[in-house]
Amino acid sequence: MIPATARLRPFRLSAARLSAARLSAARLTASLLAVTLVLGVSAGCTAAPSGSHGSSPAQGNPSASNAAGGATGTGPAQPPVTQGPSPMTLAGFYAQRLTWVPCDNGFQCARLWVPFDYAHPGAGPAFSLPVIKLPAAQPAQRIGPLVINPGGPGGSGLQYALAARSGEFTAAVRDRFDIVGFDPRGVGGSQPSLRCMTSRQLDAYFTVNEAPVTAAQLSAAESANQAYAQACTRSARALLPYLGTTAAARDMDVLRAALGQSKLTFLGKSYGTVLGASYVQQFPRRVRALVLDGAVAPQATGLDLDIAQAQGFTVAFGQFVTWCASQRGCRLPGTLPQATQQVSALLTRANTRPLASELPGGQPANGAMMLLGIAAALYSKSTWTILKDGLSQALMSGDGSVLVELADSLVQRNPDGSYSNLSDVGTAVDCLDRPWPRSIPAWQAAAARAAKAAPLFGPTLVYGSLPCAYWPVPSQPVLSGASSGGTAPAGAPPVLVVGDLHDPATPYGWAVALARWLHPGVLLGWNGEGHTSYMQGSGCVDNAVDAYLISLRTPANGTVCP
Repeated sequence: MIPATARLRPFRLSAARLSAARLSAARLTASLLAVTLVLGVSAGCTAAPSGSHGSSPAQGNPSASNAAGGATGTGPAQPPVTQGPSPMTLAGFYAQRLTWVPCDNGFQCARLWVPFDYAHPGAGPAFSLPVIKLPAAQPAQRIGPLVINPGGPGGSGLQYALAARSGEFTAAVRDRFDIVGFDPRGVGGSQPSLRCMTSRQLDAYFTVNEAPVTAAQLSAAESANQAYAQACTRSARALLPYLGTTAAARDMDVLRAALGQSKLTFLGKSYGTVLGASYVQQFPRRVRALVLDGAVAPQATGLDLDIAQAQGFTVAFGQFVTWCASQRGCRLPGTLPQATQQVSALLTRANTRPLASELPGGQPANGAMMLLGIAAALYSKSTWTILKDGLSQALMSGDGSVLVELADSLVQRNPDGSYSNLSDVGTAVDCLDRPWPRSIPAWQAAAARAAKAAPLFGPTLVYGSLPCAYWPVPSQPVLSGASSGGTAPAGAPPVLVVGDLHDPATPYGWAVALARWLHPGVLLGWNGEGHTSYMQGSGCVDNAVDAYLISLRTPANGTVCP
């Protein structure tokens, strides 16, 4: 399956994750330099809070992070950050000031309290969120903090900030802004953080065939997704109602205040655009500048998003096929229908008899995992060569190692077999943020539409959201009023919405829709490939975003960078 968590986030592949037995280290490094971002667990600010009123943050979530901060995996060692009791009133949350301590190679770390329930901020437990900052390189020219989010839902803002010096932001932005990342509620080093399944259970879950053809296959997909929802209910029922984007956007306003700012400057990618749009809706007069890159449509239902996204991946796969046909060693036919037929047959066979895989302790190279790997590589043109070689090895040698490795990176599976909690948080947020049907026939009808629109990716993307049919918490739609044609409240300055014309995960039409919904929104396009646009190879986009962030100058609405 292509999990909800992977669908709406910028993908960054760690070079160390791919098999040296299949790809030379030199070529691999050259291919991935432009897209490397350390994935996995929260990077730091990891000491357990010293106390809270009422319950500790971990109470109510048996799977909460341990005192070392959390999510499974590795990250730079961080010094402890002490934190007193959480506030008792909303005013108290807003009165916090962050206590910064050095943590990693020039970064500074702190923790922020936010209430579980903003309607009753002093009546229950609180989240303790880790925050990390890279101070502006030119303090005399400093404008203020730039708060960032890499997408998801479930992506770690700490990990994103730690890559600030590695091609995620221009030198001009790093000179003028403190780069500030945080793990949203439930994510990574948040205390508590969400955990639904064990690593072994997730291994089995991600190998389920979610392009069912027979009644038995559909029944297996239903059972697996119902079991996933039940696992989340058992491990974190008390936490699930409080993980939606509306509350996470309110957390950003508490962070803004704790940073000592009257207005927020924010850059969000992919799902981060939903977070930013929710902030605009709730706090339009507290916006200084917002860049929303790789936008998600504000009006669409969950299943509509799945189908549109499947079409986006189909367009990207078609571009890859055309490119592949011109490369030595490509084993795909040169047209999209022929290539789709060939790859679909490969995946169908592999679901019955998995291909060989040389990954120690890795997932089986079945059709579900290999489709995940194909989707992973379509997030960036820089990984097309790896996809070409991976598909060629699968087709000619019966070896799915490279495609499985790509899939593992997409779902943030670590080399030791552990996972970050990106998948759990992503599912929980998606199920809360948008309405989903509860009847299986509605999902079957949507999957049939998706199969016609996008034969390779459609059914898997639809059924990948099936846990939401069994979710224990009713949806709490984000961006209320958007589905009925309303617009964002007035009062915000111009918000810059950036969209790649060939984005596989967030189609350009979504950027158009979000820019129209915002009041006012300024649309900037890029005629490129891959997911998101800023710092993806377009000097035109980078310069426009920098001018907006630094000087508040917007490009002409509808500008398309070549």
